[in-house]
Order: sequence, then C-alpha cells, then structure tokens
Amino acid sequence: MRIADLLRSKGNWVATVRPESSITDLLAGLAEHNVGAMVVAGEDGIAGIVSERDVVRKLNDHGPALLERPVSEIMTTVVATCTPRDSVDDLSVLMTQRRVRHVPVVEGGRLVGIVSIGDVVKSRMEELEATQQQLAAYIAQG
Repeated sequence: MRIADLLRSKGNWVATVRPESSITDLLAGLAEHNVGAMVVAGEDGIAGIVSERDVVRKLNDHGPALLERPVSEIMTTVVATCTPRDSVDDLSVLMTQRRVRHVPVVEGGRLVGIVSIGDVVKSRMEELEATQQQLAAYIAQG
C-alpha cells in the first residue's frame, strides 16, 4: 500500500500553525482539531513540526511562562517527510528509525497531507483482516 492510498481513505487535510504563533494558540489548535501534532508553516513551506510531547517536555523545563512564547522556540526543524509514492512499509521503518509519530507528506515541495503512527497501525490492521478473511474463504472452499 502506498501513502497516496492511505491519504485517499483518511483525507489530506493538515493542521498547521505559524512559527510566530504562541504556544497557547498551538494548544488551542491541537485541541480544536483533535490532533497530536501540527505542521509549522513558514513563508517558504514547512518550517518545522510541533507535538503535544514537545510542549510537555518544554513546560517541564521552563514552566508556565513558556505558553506565551512562539512555537518556533520548541518546534522540531529537521522534519522527516515522505511522498505519496512511498510505501506504508517504508514509512513505518522511517517512523521507527527516527522515533517520530507524525510525518508530513510532500509532493513537488508542497504539503499534501500528514500521516500519523495511528494511520499506519490502522492500515496494517485492515491488511491483516483482509488476509484473514481471504484465508478463511480459501479454507472453507477446501
């Protein structure tokens, strides 16, 4: 299965935030859209990515004053990305190796979607269920 197939079933909408937005605004966006991470959209495309974990870890270090600081201070700037042509298996390996849970999908330098580890697991479960059904049907024909 390709990332494009996964995006067809889940949709390609991506929650984004600006680098100059406050962390309080980021948290409001995460809650509003019920997502665990947002792509940080800069003037020239993807500037970074920021997750709930990033906020929690930095809050532990800096306390509540962090909430008024800009997202750019806590975002990850080296962003793992994939393309719609990549396989879900390859993305699974990338997520494991880079220890990331959210990967923006980029095509022609443009953000076209995002895939989470939950999306990958759901895809894998659907594949296993389909295989199980095929095997059961094969055995029943016996």
